[in-house]
Amino acid sequence: MSQPTLPGSDAPQTPGGSAPGTPAGTPRAAAPATVATPFFVSEAGLQVMKREIAKYPPEQKASAVIACLAVVQQERGWISDESEAFVAKLLEMPEIAVHEVTTFYNMFNQQPVGRFKLNVCTNLPCQLRGGQDALEHLCSRLGVAEGGTSADGAFTVQKAECLGACADAPVMLVNDRQMVSFMTPERLDELVAMLASRAVIERAA
Repeated sequence: MSQPTLPGSDAPQTPGGSAPGTPAGTPRAAAPATVATPFFVSEAGLQVMKREIAKYPPEQKASAVIACLAVVQQERGWISDESEAFVAKLLEMPEIAVHEVTTFYNMFNQQPVGRFKLNVCTNLPCQLRGGQDALEHLCSRLGVAEGGTSADGAFTVQKAECLGACADAPVMLVNDRQMVSFMTPERLDELVAMLASRAVIERAA
């Protein structure tokens, strides 16, 4: 099924595009209040991991760590301590080394997040063009603090490091995949309304 066009995604993009794997530079978040179910990866997910590992010489299998963590997040939605331990054992590398990767990239969630993760760039160039205002507008609209998740579980709002599109500020990523640009308060309201409608439809399905 094709993805709908998000408000702001039709804006001109800075050459080079987005860089969703940029360093987060933030410590591991506090453990969620709810207890997660025991970690597991599906057989299909495990086969994907093995294919990624096979791309490297046996002594360099740790090079597949990002790909393996991506499989975990796709299936689970976030990376738990147990998930990291599983990947570390699979790749025969120290658990702390896997944890360092998880915490370095803000594309990896360290606790459960909402159906839609909204990462707003607040680096200096975006700050000068309304990035912080965009973040605060979203938080106010959704009734959450930065890094928090809305009461209905639909939205998580976070800061992001440079997304590589300074000329299009304020910019943000939706679910680490789709960049939207020139996010004025009006565009942000339109985006939230559209995504909220999708969340309602998905819950009813």
